[in-house]
Amino acid sequence: MIRALNFLMIFLVCLALVLFSLQNTESASIQLLQGVQVQAPICIELIVAMGVGAILAWFFSLWTRLQRAMISRKEIRVVRQKDERIQELEQKIERYQAEIQEPQQLPPSAETQTEATPATELLANQI
Repeated sequence: MIRALNFLMIFLVCLALVLFSLQNTESASIQLLQGVQVQAPICIELIVAMGVGAILAWFFSLWTRLQRAMISRKEIRVVRQKDERIQELEQKIERYQAEIQEPQQLPPSAETQTEATPATELLANQI
């Protein structure tokens, strides 16, 4: 639909240009720079001006697309880096959850440490 609309707009502009050119064949002079004048029929000058404008619009369109592509590449790179960081953090969370769920071995309590061993009996006898 958009292509058809674009084609219709371009066709109408070109048709208007042709009709205008057919009716304006008188010669006119255009001063490009100081001392540089061009004398040609108005229709030729108009066609050249429209062509230069179309080329400039095309270059501007390419420049805009290039800028958008560069911005989108940068955004994609940032998203990838964030995704990688998220995956790293999720792996750490899974590892920490696994560590928490494992039965932890506690050091022996104070009561079991008071059992008499030969070394503690020797110490107790000397006191």
